[in-house]
Amino acid sequence: MIETERLFIRRFKPTDAADLFEYLSLPEIYRFEPGEPVSMDEAVTLTAERAEGDNFLAVVVKASGKMIGHLYFEQRQPSDFRTWELGYIFNPAFQGKGYGSEASAALVDYAFANIHPHRIMARCDQKNPASWKLLEKIGFTREGAFKQVAYFRTDEAGNPIWVDAFEYSKLEQGH
Repeated sequence: MIETERLFIRRFKPTDAADLFEYLSLPEIYRFEPGEPVSMDEAVTLTAERAEGDNFLAVVVKASGKMIGHLYFEQRQPSDFRTWELGYIFNPAFQGKGYGSEASAALVDYAFANIHPHRIMARCDQKNPASWKLLEKIGFTREGAFKQVAYFRTDEAGNPIWVDAFEYSKLEQGH
């Protein structure tokens, strides 16, 4: 578990399902993310899967015990390159309070001290300034802009609606 001034960052627990459902059931979450709003049953399944894996971490407010979001952290391939990818989703009711940057910075610090990646990277939609400002706030550098790099939706005819993304990174040297 990682602890900050206001947060615990820990593995998922089965009791996190209701809090996960609270935000993953909202259509607005999927504006910049793949997927569709989930049902409570799907949230229970996702919580169980995440509790068994290592790639998703719950972000919990110390004072209340409420899970307000989650972080994604996974090693990219090939593993010899020692590059890890960071991602995050937070409950909109808790956005704009610094929780995302606090949690992400703590995970990045933990990773550099304990996992020893060479590089941690993150991609975000160019139309999502909250995400790229968070990355800049915690010391990531914008490395590039990618045109039509991914799609999460299709139009009425089934054609992909491509999105442009920024890629950011932070290197072990200088951290």
